[in-house]
Amino acid sequence: MSIPAESRLHQANWLRQREVQDIFAMLDGKKSRTRAVGGIVRDTILERLTSDNDIDMATELLPDEVMARARSAGIAVYPTGVEHGTVTLRHGEVSVEVTTLRRDLVTDGRHAEVTFGSNWRVDAERRDFTLNALYADMDGDLLDPLGGLGDCLSGHVKFIGNANERIAEDGLRVFRFFRFSASHGKQNFDGAGLAACGAAAGRLSHLSAERVGSEMLRMLGLPRIAVTLAKMNAISLLSLPEYAIAPLQSYERQVNKPLCAARLALILGAVPGDGLQRQWRLSNETMTQAQLLRRAAALITAMKLHEAAYRYGSIVESALDVAAAEAGWGEAGKAAVLGNLEKITPLPLPISGRDLLDAGFAPGPSLGQALNRAETAWISSEFSLEPASLLSIIQSD
Repeated sequence: MSIPAESRLHQANWLRQREVQDIFAMLDGKKSRTRAVGGIVRDTILERLTSDNDIDMATELLPDEVMARARSAGIAVYPTGVEHGTVTLRHGEVSVEVTTLRRDLVTDGRHAEVTFGSNWRVDAERRDFTLNALYADMDGDLLDPLGGLGDCLSGHVKFIGNANERIAEDGLRVFRFFRFSASHGKQNFDGAGLAACGAAAGRLSHLSAERVGSEMLRMLGLPRIAVTLAKMNAISLLSLPEYAIAPLQSYERQVNKPLCAARLALILGAVPGDGLQRQWRLSNETMTQAQLLRRAAALITAMKLHEAAYRYGSIVESALDVAAAEAGWGEAGKAAVLGNLEKITPLPLPISGRDLLDAGFAPGPSLGQALNRAETAWISSEFSLEPASLLSIIQSD
């Protein structure tokens, strides 16, 4: 009789896809020489698959054999990490990353020399956490070489073997420990793992800002992370001022679906933006989203609600969440401000640069300044002034 976890794997929609079955069959899946591994297996078992779940496979076949078979079958091949045994296959609309079973020979915390093999337990032992060392064959039968199923089901994020050794192999696993503890561990922290992360926190300068930033952005998009960020701060993995944590906690209590940009906006209230952008190699687009939320939130905090609605209408509700968290408003206070915002219907400025030119304004910078003054007057009037009145106001300045 199948255990519930295997029943979920047997019934998984992704496993039944023709393209996935084709790839399994091509790579000797019927002989269990190729299995799905990692997140796709873990999250199928936990019934928490999302559109972000990638399909990863592990195989006994060498990379050259994987590529040769795929090309013969008309499947697109991309040697994305072939030196470490990884090949990406594209079959129809399905992408699968296939990695040959391997063992790390030498690693400096960033790069590894590997040797390929056919031992599934050895392959599992070089992975990060027990809940990620789960495999499923093309029929959905589970292979659990390290007994990670119990940890998966209980939400116990535990390093495989010696936590210090796993971190020495790849320092990014410190950040992944906290991310998975937040996403899959209900912000409970394995004692040995936490101690190892604390010991390693001051020795991670070799990690690229891109890799760290990617982990942090994924973490900032999770439902609950304030406790995790506080724990990371406590071991000096982060350097947030202590007062930065309370608004993040307040934000989580009040918002059903927290936004990464809103959390960044809250962090930017305590940390210089240029330093954070360099430290996490954040894109200009990501920074702009967070900074716009901060500006809108500042207007809301100052009760300049008409200006907030006029300048930031599309993000004003998210900005209200940021303002409420920073100001310490309770639900009643936040609801009152939201009620006032909902009464506001911002209208576009009823005059244009052409109107100012027709009224005798000279082209150039002064024209833009006049339009800015018109906007200020328009907002102050709560969008009620007639065009003639607006022109009169800025002509008299």
